[in-house]
Amino acid sequence: MQHRHYILFKPHGYLSQFIYNGKRKNRKKLLGELHDFAEGTMAVGRLDEDSEGLIFLTTDGKESYNILSQKYEKEYHVQLDGIITEEAIELMRNGIEIGIQGTKYLTKPCKATIIETPVFPPRAKPIRDERHGPTSWASIILREGNFRQVRTMTAAAGFPTLRLVRVRIGDRWLNQMQPGEVEEVDAF
Repeated sequence: MQHRHYILFKPHGYLSQFIYNGKRKNRKKLLGELHDFAEGTMAVGRLDEDSEGLIFLTTDGKESYNILSQKYEKEYHVQLDGIITEEAIELMRNGIEIGIQGTKYLTKPCKATIIETPVFPPRAKPIRDERHGPTSWASIILREGNFRQVRTMTAAAGFPTLRLVRVRIGDRWLNQMQPGEVEEVDAF
């Protein structure tokens, strides 16, 4: 069997899955609605419903495991509530204590830098406007990725995340893709 691989710009408001097992009261949008993927396609490394950006999808379980390992960096550009300080960036670089599902956890050191405002397509649901105070942007590069880790890290450093966009996995970049756009690619 020849495996198929895709990259996708996950739009805000979509779940990183193909089947929804929850109650159908509020119909959730799923990745399978964006493209006619090959049977057995799975998302590698989830982004929560409020997050956007690059997702790798594959029909190959071994490739999925390989990408989820700490072998590949994952880079996120995050819009933060307030003007982030170098001290907060340094906290995240060195590892910061966060709570994940009720358990305290010290994150592994990562790469974190303050960045200029990146250019992304506007979201269908606006974040907020200037009346609510200033915002800033940071780049955070991890090799791990626990449940909502980036959001939890920035909040623990005193700057909650307003928008999160994954721009890179390994050497695969989001580049000029648009939300909902899918490209078939070779394996990592």
